[in-house]
Amino acid sequence: MPSLHADPTIVAPFHEVYRQYFDFVWSSARRFGVPPDAIDDFVQEVFIVVHAKLAGLERPEALRSWIYGVVRRMASEYRRAQRTRVAAGILVGSYGETVSPQPTPLEQLNTNADLALLVSLLDELDEPKREVFALVEVDELTVPEAAEVLEIPLNTAYSRLRAARHAFELALARRRERSKGRD
Repeated sequence: MPSLHADPTIVAPFHEVYRQYFDFVWSSARRFGVPPDAIDDFVQEVFIVVHAKLAGLERPEALRSWIYGVVRRMASEYRRAQRTRVAAGILVGSYGETVSPQPTPLEQLNTNADLALLVSLLDELDEPKREVFALVEVDELTVPEAAEVLEIPLNTAYSRLRAARHAFELALARRRERSKGRD
């Protein structure tokens, strides 16, 4: 993603940050398990935090990874609060499928099927590998950016990514073989 300004040491105005990173925050929140019926409110809450802390950002050149860290922490807090509400019997119900903005039902079906496959394949990875894989392959962060976000050594990030890619490919191959067997 291109830089907001030529000078990476200057923090961009909030409206530019919001416009550039909205989709990134939304998709990251979905991957962290924020349900579709809560995603809009969650994303707005993330940007409230970003707005409040943006002026004090010490490393503007790391804006993307900093925003990802905000989403990650808030999603963890959201899931923890959600589990508490469910355990207390306060929250009941199921969450709907992710709805594609595409106009046709066939496009929606295909997009949802692809997302369901991606999520199920990612679920087969352990959390450390899944996080690195999602940051690099889905969110398109560089490995150094992912290492910074996850606060892990760079070599560890590369090692996890390599192992995650291998495990992902194996899981995808198994799914394809099972699908062939059903046809």
